[in-house]
Amino acid sequence: MKKILIVDDEENVRRLVRMSLEADGYEFEEAESGEEALRKAKALKPDLVILDLMMPDQWGYVVCEELKHDPETRAIPVMILTARTSHLSKKMGKVSGGDEYLVKPFQPQELRAKVKSLLGLE
Repeated sequence: MKKILIVDDEENVRRLVRMSLEADGYEFEEAESGEEALRKAKALKPDLVILDLMMPDQWGYVVCEELKHDPETRAIPVMILTARTSHLSKKMGKVSGGDEYLVKPFQPQELRAKVKSLLGLE
């Protein structure tokens, strides 16, 4: 069973992501902050991290960069899930190491397709 770490400071967003994906049989872990996300990613070695950009303690870009520069977590794909729609935000997502970028609000079927692609399940 593939494990997904959902990182967002808003419970309703984490719940929506979970609900959109639970029919596909994934196991979920959650984090509310960048610091918690880094800790859990190292400890749990998820198959995918779905990461919000705007969190109270750390920008998601910084979290993504740290994940991608750490030998223990660099191979974990990271999907950036954010309300930020600018070209610059998307470019920064790629530069920081993000493997995919999805804008909120999202369509559940689009999220499912991108997750399957990142996990190599399509």
